Amino acid sequence: MGSLLVHITNGPEAPTRAALGFLVAKAGVEAGHEVTVFLAGDAVYLLKDEVIASLSGLGTGSLSETVPALVESGAVIYASGMSAKGRGVTEADLAGKGAVFAMPSKLVELTFAADRVLTY
Repeated sequence: MGSLLVHITNGPEAPTRAALGFLVAKAGVEAGHEVTVFLAGDAVYLLKDEVIASLSGLGTGSLSETVPALVESGAVIYASGMSAKGRGVTEADLAGKGAVFAMPSKLVELTFAADRVLTY
């Protein structure tokens, strides 16, 4: 199977786009692909527990369903450290989600390593 990078830049202000990114990542895992998710900009808010509990997109499901499924699958979730710092997202918000902070250089590395890249 292949490798897929899902780059999400939309956050709670665009719930359908945000949820769609996670839904596609979950579908990739279920199809047997190696999936990595990179959250940047307002998308880092998607790692906050209160956002996961409440965000649901139109026809794209809820984060409370897709985020745990991705964590259980072993998919790696990166959060832009600079975006997170500017938005008050902390290490505590990443706990239990298999997520780590990363710099833009990691996004570049992941982009060139992936077979396919999708952006939401």
